[in-house]
This record gives sequence, C-alpha cells and structure tokens, in this order.
Amino acid sequence: MANRFVLNETSYHGKGAIAAVAAEITARAFRKAFVCSDPDLIKFGVTKKVTDVLDAAAIPYEIYSNIKPNPTIENVQTGVAAFKASGADCIVAIGGGSSMDTAKAIGIIIENPEFADVRSLEGVAPTKNKCTPIIAVPTTAGTAAEVTINYVITDAENNRKMVCVDVHDIPVVAVVDPDMMASMPRGLTAATGMDALTHAIEGYITKGAWEMSDMFHIKAIELIAKHLRGAVDNTPEGREGMALGQYVAGMGFSNVGLGIVHSMAHPLGALYDTPHGVANAIILPTVMEYNAPATGDKYRDIAKAMGVEGTDAMTLDEARAAAIAAVKQLSADVGIPADLTAIVKPEDLDFLSQSAFDDACRPGNPRDTSVSEIKELYLKLL
Repeated sequence: MANRFVLNETSYHGKGAIAAVAAEITARAFRKAFVCSDPDLIKFGVTKKVTDVLDAAAIPYEIYSNIKPNPTIENVQTGVAAFKASGADCIVAIGGGSSMDTAKAIGIIIENPEFADVRSLEGVAPTKNKCTPIIAVPTTAGTAAEVTINYVITDAENNRKMVCVDVHDIPVVAVVDPDMMASMPRGLTAATGMDALTHAIEGYITKGAWEMSDMFHIKAIELIAKHLRGAVDNTPEGREGMALGQYVAGMGFSNVGLGIVHSMAHPLGALYDTPHGVANAIILPTVMEYNAPATGDKYRDIAKAMGVEGTDAMTLDEARAAAIAAVKQLSADVGIPADLTAIVKPEDLDFLSQSAFDDACRPGNPRDTSVSEIKELYLKLL
C-alpha cells in the first residue's frame, strides 16, 4: 500500500515572514483578499500586523470576523455569504485553528457549492475542487491548521464537533512568523503548545504512522519539550522554537491521523466550550497509559525526545512510565489542570463517551477501544 503525503505548496518561517503575504498575493495575481480573523485578534491589533502589509502593497481586502473560538456551522454560512458579496478571489486566514478552520470550510463551499450544507463536509467529503486559495498566518503555536488537511466545525444544535478531512482544503501558502505569536497570553500559549505535543505524540503512535511521519513527530516532540516553557515565559527563543515545532507536528499528523485523546477532547469543546488544547493536555497522560501496551518501543523514543536521560538502559515498562511522567511534568510546569473535575458533569458521561467513540479520530488509535472503555477513561479523570 502506498503512503500519501500532502503539504503546502509554499511555506515561510521566521521573524518578519508576514512580508511574504503581500508578495504571494501579487505573484499569484490575486485581486482582493478576504481576511478571516477572530474578534479578539482584531481588537488587540494582531490582525492589523498583516493588514498593514496589505495596505502598504495597496492590496484591497475585506475583513470577516464572525468566528467563535469553536467555530460553528453558522459562522461558516455567514462567511460564505460574505465572501460571495466581497468580490475577493483569495482568503488570508489570520489566527489559530478557529480562523483557519472557518476559512477552510468557506473556501471548500465556495468552490464546491454542492456541499453548501456544512454537515455534508463531515468525515472525508468527496469534494472535487480545490478550495479558494488560502494564505494562512498562524497566531498560535498549536493547531498547525496552516499545514493540515483537517478542520473542525461545531454543530451547535447537536452539541458535537464535526471533524472534516479533505486534501482540497490545505492552504497554498503558510506564513509562520513567531512575531505573530508574541501577544498570546500565557494560558493560551500553554494550551496550544500542549495541543501541538498531543498532535506529535498521537501522530507518532497512530495506526497509520510510518517512517516519514515518525521523522516529523519525533523532531516535533523534541522541539516542543525544549521550547514550550520558554514560549510560556514569552522568550524569543521559545516562541520561535514552538512556531517551528507545532508546524512540524502538523506536517506529520495531517497525513497519518490521530487517536482518542482528540476523540475525547472534541465533545468537551462542543458541549462545554472547553479550549481544545486544555482538553487534550488533561487527557493525554491518561490515554498514554491506556495505549501503552499497543505502542511497542515507541514510548522509549518519546521519553528520549522529551529529554529524559538513561532511556536506553530502562526496561520497556520503565521507559513507558518515564515518557508519561515527562508529559505530566511539562503540563504541570505550564499550568494545565490535572483533571476534568471542573469541566465534566457526570450526567454527561454517556453522551461524551458515545460522541468520542463516533469521532473521526478514534479509528487511528493504536489500541482498539469501546464506548465503555472510553467512559472509564473519562471517569479516571474526574
């Protein structure tokens, strides 16, 4: 069986990279940009860093900001209408996963109008056309939405998140500038950074993993373990290291899938509006313990990449325990809660467990699971 890899046509990395936004729009002969960015980024002047670049190059644009932290079907629908009215021919997505996921769904529907019912995009939708060209500028070091073929939209009516996977939605250009991430508050930096670590670890042990994806994921774990604490303290080195680490993780997991950490986190976001990175970070160690018997020697590699010394001399059980302990320590060091007690209501456990089992990420988990076993994992976290 052949293994497929899908990445951006072009990506830029490093301080000052946002200057490439105008250069790419001009080189590709786009006439007008539809800027997708969330209200907070506009309020705090983060979006303006990019629109200033557009202004300086005399590139016309229109801003769309009806985007929630967990973007909804309604956010996509109003965005499609706004894009059609704007006369734009490209999208500049500025933000974290919320802005980029909204942009992807808008771009897919614009070029594939038969999928105007947003719910029809769930799973692997058989779209035929590439989405409206997207230039993605991340402002968080976590989701890697700028390099993935995935996006997540919340079905608010049914309290569930729809995971959509489509090779046609990947941004044509990713512009990863650590300066765009410097204004992230400490808590958001921690949460998105742990999201990136979850991507790297789940991608490394998922059923679809192979040599090329392993290469990306191990390097991403190493970068994140080395730089997340510094990023939370807002050091330049930490920001730059995390900007790269989360992108490298995205290069991998987008192509091989994830597991039940994400499956369990998604319904928490849909039901309680829990930040995705926080949910992943809390769940990750418990699911790592559950998955350990199905991971061979890979936790030894994870422990070594996390900076644990003496891993070669450890027994397999010791190496697995060391990897889990290193993840727990990093999570604690950056201020992530240790359990779900303040989030989950016990009466929702059956709904959460079934939703997690039905989630598109669950089949990639290295250990086959069930609704009842997922419920037991939630209970361990209460």
